[in-house]
Amino acid sequence: MNLPPDVQFLEDLHLLIFRPQGILDKKEVDKVVHIVAELELSLKEPFNRFWDATGYRGADLSFKYATDISISRRLSTAGRPSIKSAILATNPEVVHYARLLAVLTQGSPIKVRLFEKREEVAKWLGVPLEVLLPKDMPDKRGD
Repeated sequence: MNLPPDVQFLEDLHLLIFRPQGILDKKEVDKVVHIVAELELSLKEPFNRFWDATGYRGADLSFKYATDISISRRLSTAGRPSIKSAILATNPEVVHYARLLAVLTQGSPIKVRLFEKREEVAKWLGVPLEVLLPKDMPDKRGD
């Protein structure tokens, strides 16, 4: 699968990394949902997700759309192995939608957690911190 520049899949770690910039909107959500769905279809093993949402300046989503997507993802993963979806976010609007996703996926195989520090994400996902660092800031530690 040919991934956009802000998406990376680390096959050896079973980890999808999404590092968007700009505004969290329907187009952005649709893009990541499509990529996740394609990978889920093509890969035999489950994979975790890391959404580095620190590049977002804000959000332009409706509550209904966010709810619909969360329920759709919840239904599409029913009966599948558990996966972790870590979200690193600092913008209050983005944090709001990340919390909504976490609440709406409770009880499903998707375990969503919101984080403020990369070190916490690395520990929860069980991956080296270095793979979670922004590509343009290799020496940056934490956020």
